Amino acid sequence: MKISFHGAAEEVTGSCILIEIENAKFLVDCGMFQGPNSHERNHEFGFEPKSIDFALLTHAHVDHCGRLPRLVKEGFKGKIFCTPPTAELANLMQLDSAKIFLADQNKYATEPLYYDYDVAETKELFSTINYNQEKTIIPGVKVVARDAGHILGSCIFEVSINDQGEWKKLVFSGDLGNSPSVLLNDTYSVDGANYVFVESTYGNSVHEPRAQGREKLKELIKQAVAEKTNLVVPIFALERIQEMLYDLNVMVEQEEIPYVPIFLDSPLAIKATEIYHKYAKEYFNKTANARINAGDDIFAFEGLKFTPSIKQSLAIEKVRPPKIVLAGGGMISGGRIRGYIEDYVVSSKNHILLVSYQAEDTIGRELLNGAKEIKIGKDKVPVRAKISSILSFSSHADEPRLLNWMEKMDNPKPTRFFITHGENETAQALAITIKQKIGVSAEVSEPNKIYEI
Repeated sequence: MKISFHGAAEEVTGSCILIEIENAKFLVDCGMFQGPNSHERNHEFGFEPKSIDFALLTHAHVDHCGRLPRLVKEGFKGKIFCTPPTAELANLMQLDSAKIFLADQNKYATEPLYYDYDVAETKELFSTINYNQEKTIIPGVKVVARDAGHILGSCIFEVSINDQGEWKKLVFSGDLGNSPSVLLNDTYSVDGANYVFVESTYGNSVHEPRAQGREKLKELIKQAVAEKTNLVVPIFALERIQEMLYDLNVMVEQEEIPYVPIFLDSPLAIKATEIYHKYAKEYFNKTANARINAGDDIFAFEGLKFTPSIKQSLAIEKVRPPKIVLAGGGMISGGRIRGYIEDYVVSSKNHILLVSYQAEDTIGRELLNGAKEIKIGKDKVPVRAKISSILSFSSHADEPRLLNWMEKMDNPKPTRFFITHGENETAQALAITIKQKIGVSAEVSEPNKIYEI
């Protein structure tokens, strides 16, 4: 059996693992690269798309699902196995990406990565499986999807492969959740595996407690109201914003914060929230469902306004502070947040709150690192706004949660861990910790290297 990594190896984005066995080739995820040179990298695969028999999709973030339409465009015809919410959310994210590619085609003077009709063709290839349901994909390959607790529908794949008469169990973590979540069930504890492929986004850090982060958010809102300032929050459309809306809903209904206009300025997040509503009963945890069953619309409250249209978005500027703007573009690399940052970062009267992972070479990372000026488009602008961050809203497991998940695997105990989806320094640190605390071989996955297991 051969394994190779064609993304998210010594970096965070572009998740794509190729598994080659005697009678098939398949992928676990096929995500988009983000950051420098991503345009060129997204157009190339280290394998022939037509040769891939099927794909497993762990969840709908674009760094895991974003290149599937390109794979289809270049000849992939197999099925894409994932949970029902992931199929809907991935289609939504891919359509949004296609729209961005079309808008950017003059910038790169090349063909877009894919078009909406490629997304439509990809949609027809989705084949859904429910959590904890074993499915034989082809003779000698059985798959079970387990709840990863990361975003709605996210899963860990347990893949059992009959390799020349010997069954081997491979576990692909996808992205593991920062459990407990206010919406989702806890990350599933896998009982054992032969080989484990684990993400390492926060593999050498510890998140602040969620209750502490919630208190910090509450105090920042009170401060914004008292000082009559704008609080601007770059957000991702999946999970981060839905969890924040849940917390804000509770704060408003329990009168923990004063009234303040709050705008959700992200068409993508608004559409994603509708899908969250649709799957709440089956995929949310008991506490969230109890609130819903009691008649609470957990994503709506006094002062909240959705602004899907450009006209509505532009009208936000006319609303005098205090106000809170939750704008699409968690790393400030695209989305409506770019306009707010350009306008608001230059004034000390404004406050920018970062609640998402900020990849290297993004504006978000620059602000997090204390940049005195940033470049937006062709212009450099001074940073005078106050910059804060809250890590407890992360939907990724931190080091203690990652270790806890891995330590529970003992039936059988893994013989080898492959570290993926983390910046090199972070991934290396997690590999060392695994060797020290679990006593199992662990290595950081190298891009395009072929591993035989």
